[in-house]
Amino acid sequence: MGPAPAGEQLRGAAGEPEVLELGLEEGSKEKVTSRKRSKTEPPADGLLQPVKLSRAELYKEPTNEELNRLRETEILFHSSLLRLQVEELLKEVRLSDKKKERIDAFLKEVNQRIQRVPSVPETELTDQSWLPAGVRVPLHQVPYAVKGSFRFLPPSQITVVGSYLLGTCIRPDVNVDVALTMPREIFQDKDGLNQRYFRKRALYLAHLAYHLAQDPLFGSVRFSYTSGCHLKPSLLLRPQGKDERLVTVRLHPCPPLDFFRPCRLLPTKNNVRSAWYRGHSAPESASPEPPTPHYNTWILQDTALESQMHLLSIVLGSAQGLKDGIALLKVWLRQRELDKGLGGFNGFLISMLVAFLVSKRKIHTTMSGYQVLRSVLQFLATTDLTVNGISLSLGSDPSMPVLADFHQVFPVVFLDSTGHLNLCADVTASTYKQVQHEAQLSMALLDSQADDGFHLLLMTPKPMVRAFDHIVHLRPLSRLQAACHRLKLWPELQDNGGDYVSAALGPLTAILEQGLGSRLHLLAHSRPPVPEWDIKEEPPKHKDCGTLTLGLLLQPEGLTSVLDLGPEADRPEAADFRQFWGSRSELRRFQDGAIREAVVWEAASVSEKRLIPQQVVTHLLALHADIPDTCVHYVGGFLDALIQGPKELSNTGEEALALAVRSYDDLSRLLWGLEGLPLTVSAVQGTHPVLRYTEVFPPTPVRPAYSFYKHLKERASLLPRLDKPCPAYVEPMTVVCHLEGSGKWPQNAEAVQRVRAAFQLRLAELLTQQHRLQCRATATHTDVLKDGFVFRIRVAYQREPQILKEVRSPEGMISMRDTPASLRLERETRLLPLLTSALHGLQQQHPAFSGVARLTKRWVRAQLLGDGFTDESLDLVAAALFLHSEPFTPPSSPQVGFLRFLYLVSTFDWKNNPLIVNLNSELTAEEQVEIRSSFLAARTQLPVMVIITPQDRRSSVWTQDRPSAQILQQLVILAAEALPVLERQLMDPRGPGDIRTVFRPPLDMYDVLIRLTPRHIPRHRQAVDSPAASFCRGLLSEPGPSSLMPVLGYDPPQLYLAELREAFGDLALFFYDQHGGEVIGVLWKPTSFQPQPFKASNVKGRMVVSRGGELVMVPNIEAILEDFAVLGEGLVQSVEARSERWTV
Repeated sequence: MGPAPAGEQLRGAAGEPEVLELGLEEGSKEKVTSRKRSKTEPPADGLLQPVKLSRAELYKEPTNEELNRLRETEILFHSSLLRLQVEELLKEVRLSDKKKERIDAFLKEVNQRIQRVPSVPETELTDQSWLPAGVRVPLHQVPYAVKGSFRFLPPSQITVVGSYLLGTCIRPDVNVDVALTMPREIFQDKDGLNQRYFRKRALYLAHLAYHLAQDPLFGSVRFSYTSGCHLKPSLLLRPQGKDERLVTVRLHPCPPLDFFRPCRLLPTKNNVRSAWYRGHSAPESASPEPPTPHYNTWILQDTALESQMHLLSIVLGSAQGLKDGIALLKVWLRQRELDKGLGGFNGFLISMLVAFLVSKRKIHTTMSGYQVLRSVLQFLATTDLTVNGISLSLGSDPSMPVLADFHQVFPVVFLDSTGHLNLCADVTASTYKQVQHEAQLSMALLDSQADDGFHLLLMTPKPMVRAFDHIVHLRPLSRLQAACHRLKLWPELQDNGGDYVSAALGPLTAILEQGLGSRLHLLAHSRPPVPEWDIKEEPPKHKDCGTLTLGLLLQPEGLTSVLDLGPEADRPEAADFRQFWGSRSELRRFQDGAIREAVVWEAASVSEKRLIPQQVVTHLLALHADIPDTCVHYVGGFLDALIQGPKELSNTGEEALALAVRSYDDLSRLLWGLEGLPLTVSAVQGTHPVLRYTEVFPPTPVRPAYSFYKHLKERASLLPRLDKPCPAYVEPMTVVCHLEGSGKWPQNAEAVQRVRAAFQLRLAELLTQQHRLQCRATATHTDVLKDGFVFRIRVAYQREPQILKEVRSPEGMISMRDTPASLRLERETRLLPLLTSALHGLQQQHPAFSGVARLTKRWVRAQLLGDGFTDESLDLVAAALFLHSEPFTPPSSPQVGFLRFLYLVSTFDWKNNPLIVNLNSELTAEEQVEIRSSFLAARTQLPVMVIITPQDRRSSVWTQDRPSAQILQQLVILAAEALPVLERQLMDPRGPGDIRTVFRPPLDMYDVLIRLTPRHIPRHRQAVDSPAASFCRGLLSEPGPSSLMPVLGYDPPQLYLAELREAFGDLALFFYDQHGGEVIGVLWKPTSFQPQPFKASNVKGRMVVSRGGELVMVPNIEAILEDFAVLGEGLVQSVEARSERWTV
């Protein structure tokens, strides 16, 4: 499923029936018989023309090559479609031969230019006066004093290394790594100590950079860091002119082969002396020097560039399948943002992992790229390199370090063929756990053999803000320096060359993982982006590397617990628990008599419980790392404000929904136990959004203030007073009450309705007599006031839809046919209760479902498109995010669910795919395939937006009438615009700013704006921009028993809208936000401005004008605008005509 094609704006001929162009030729088209004519006529847009084959070609036997390809597809891929998709993707990311030729030519030129750079005589390392003014050393030289001397000589060898030569380089960012072997004359014996090698390396690059920058061959010459390591700068060269984006050549100086002795660079050795680094002499009785494993590894990396290249070229050789697999894995990593920055799981690591699996015979060189992808993901999903490291080394030399030595100093261990270099030295435990988690999700997706598995796996981006439930920004980064001091990380700082971000990252994530405990499924961190800077500038400081961002993937089961239970008070672990939690830890006695340490968090409502991780994170960072809460920007509940009730600041309505559902459960029990009904109740089912937890603003118990109403005593009811503001909006919650079958039910539709009306009256009598409930009965329903909530009970007879389908012919024959009345009744009495029940169950399984569904509906209605979609259709789209969350996990917070809703709506191909929502997992894979094929066959008869559920497999009842093609297209456009804006806001470490921006509707697209007076908008306080003050709505603050039924469903703007649509529906479309909107947007239909022939029956809203000697009718805009105001007298504040947008 690719992105939905961009279509027309909303201003299409709305109101006309929409026909989707689905590539099916209409039977009414004239057949082209002439061969000549068929050649000259261009094919229709987007339609593939069939290839005409002769009879001999059509029945020709398949060739051996075709048979082999079919066999390969069967063995190596799930399906031929998957094979085509993989091949197409590889074509997209591979370099073309023409580009390779241009890159090769550029590399030859680079080689010649480097050899021509002049030498520099020997000077002390600290004497850098010889450097020209136009270049800076790309390294922080702290401390500055260091022994040794330096001279520049052209490299003794220039070698292209990395993915370009191996054929695993992928677009769009094409990088070619070039190793420059520095001559032995530059080095002295102890250059491995105290950053001497790194200083020489940086000076070597600085001199090269200055001279290459003078050359017109290069469009840009800039510094960067090798894989983000700030001790190892590299030089980036890009061509001049139109080829500037063709390639980036990265120059990496490296030492001569065998210059550094590997035994000096073991992970247990020290090569940065404390006395030199800290600037004071160490006392004689000082502890031994701490090991510097990362420092040693960075030197070893430079010594191994060519040997690693040699190994990979032997393994990959001519095995195209391995190269394709590596390219696919690189795409997989890039979509998940795992390959960038210091400690990223980059393409080089993946290539070496493939080499390892080949050596262990878990991958064969004859495998396809898809099989290599599967094998590597399977290995990553099932192997924990933080516990059991792996090694490419085959040697059994007893003097060699063993894996256990590396596990002591590195979180992740993967040794190269020498057995000395840990390839994963910079990868943190968190990053590897994230890779493992992603591999597990990907394997589950591949094993499911889903039709869209390829698209979800390799084409769907997973940015951090959309993949994790909560986001934590730490800024400024300089605070991590204090954290290093607090955590006593001097050895780590010494090892990382002063990089306090890398030094603090591991300990901080470990502390937070321990503190979050069962609430946390996965904690990931961003990797500082690899900077580039001009050669004239100083290298960027650690504090300038942006922000450290943490992503929390939460466990819904443990998320809402307010108690962290510790050990019993007399256990030795109790002291550790107290030390870890500080002042938060307290002794508590529990019901079983145990006295234990415990931490209790303040959280009264569900929304506050969802944000307990924020309390945990801020407390632990302040306690252990000296990072105050002003430097911790927690992004988890910013969107909650949009679904908070008018006076609720601490909860998002879950408690009010639960209260309403409890009241409904009580009412169900009362209905089941009613005595005196001629037929017993066989089922009670709720159908209202409240009863599936998806009502945006849940109802609260009401007790009307009688001063706002006239009391109609003869009817025992209330009537709103004109001199008071509009009273509060009270919506009854619909409940369907099924009665048992009986042979006494009539078989005539009208008679059934009369019997049902009698049951409605009897139901009201019995509820009043037996349970003293306030009731009001009508022929179609009975309203019941219970606990301050109003329930609307509809009696249903299960055979009534069947009776309504009976159609009698003039001859007296009875046939069964769907009628609008039968379809509506079946939807209300059978399908809607089933849907409500299924979504109620989904809420029990995924507590975040309610918040996500309500946020999505709030946003759609805020865009004034609420009337274009049924409640049920939006609930089902939200449910799809939980039931089919691939490639993500189901959301555990409303925030991330809403972002995924915007992504789904804006990228789903509604034209060519049904959205299948597999409630209760009732649909098998085979049934889903059948649904998709029948969908394509019947596409022209189906609505523009098709949502399939197990109970509704063909007709998409919830989108049958709405939305229209133009409304759906407008929603897609708005979602595509809102998503990047909201993601940018949430990822801004300075704070999101005004989070309501994406909820405000664009009003500039409307032709007329009708502004309403807030006095008569009952839900005024629910507006996106909640008013600072509004009118009293006639509710008593203390709910209690009420002797009279409140006024139900009284919403003047909605009643006004209904009148507008009835009067002017053929001329215009009307848009409104039912949650407190103050504006009705009006769009003229394009067809309404076409002159119509004069007819007496067609005069409404039109005037007669003479055009070309004929009398025609055109819309009388001035009169229509005046009618808008007259119809809404007292409610309408002003009618604003945007005349520049239209002409008659």
